[in-house]
Amino acid sequence: MSVREGLLVLADGSTFEGELIGADLGATAVATGEVVFNTALSGYQEIVVRELARRHSNWRADASFDGLLRAHGVPGIAGLDTRRLTRAIRDLGALPGAFGNAPESDLLAAAKAEPGTDGIDLVAQVTTADPYEVEGGEGPLVVAYDFGIKRTILRNLTERFRVEVVPASTTAADVLARDPAGVFLSNGPGDPAMVPYAVEAIGRLLGDVPVFGICLGHQLLARAIGAETTKLPFGHHGANHPVRDLRSGHVEITSQNHNFAVTADSLGGKAEVTHVNLNDGVCEGMRVLGERAFSVQYHPEAGPGPHDSRYLFAEFAELIAASVVLTGSGSTGGR
Repeated sequence: MSVREGLLVLADGSTFEGELIGADLGATAVATGEVVFNTALSGYQEIVVRELARRHSNWRADASFDGLLRAHGVPGIAGLDTRRLTRAIRDLGALPGAFGNAPESDLLAAAKAEPGTDGIDLVAQVTTADPYEVEGGEGPLVVAYDFGIKRTILRNLTERFRVEVVPASTTAADVLARDPAGVFLSNGPGDPAMVPYAVEAIGRLLGDVPVFGICLGHQLLARAIGAETTKLPFGHHGANHPVRDLRSGHVEITSQNHNFAVTADSLGGKAEVTHVNLNDGVCEGMRVLGERAFSVQYHPEAGPGPHDSRYLFAEFAELIAASVVLTGSGSTGGR
């Protein structure tokens, strides 16, 4: 495989030499985005590659990683001094960056022009265009909002429920017209403040149906009850974040991938904090006061990652079952 030399340039001017992999950007094109560090050892193909294997050897692989990127039109960069890069981000926080084989000055200009994840509705770029029902599920109907939902989440949900996935822009009235037993708020990218349509819908759903949110869904639920969200300096990216369940005292090792978080001080009188991050004290879970709604910041399905937190799907099922009993509904799909 021929080596294509390239540079990664951060918005502060830091420059890292490497080799381009994946789709060919061309002589002058660049790729931009927000550069973060991830503490997971494997599993996220978005992670910067220190050394790309010249021969793929995993027994399940039928092609190389470089070939996979090329097939999907995704550019990448490898061979970087990832320790120096991580130190830079650790000290300065997540930074916009640009890579390619364009001149360094062009890459720096592109990095400075990259908006990152602030002030942009990224959910609209990844959500499903049309509703669909997930195969294999049985039992009460759960409507899952797709803010960037993962297949592993759907697999966990279909172990207990019949699941219908809806676009992020679906109104509360449209959801309630499906007569769900519960509503699931999925993970997703970007700034929760830029998804006001979802916040409005969630606010209207509260009180009518049990709600369970994760990751971005957790942040959107918080905003729906009038709490605030903020951007973290480096975010949480990895499969080894320790989180304490304040109700039981147990510590879970969790998988996380987010830049924004719920401001715990803004939850007073609206929700109780149920989980905290032991690294930095960030709110990792909450239960809305007076409502059948709870959420966590991390990924309980953990694909990839540990399975410590999968009990949360069982808690959602118990909440739905209790709600059916309380309302006297005997149907499998009604509230």
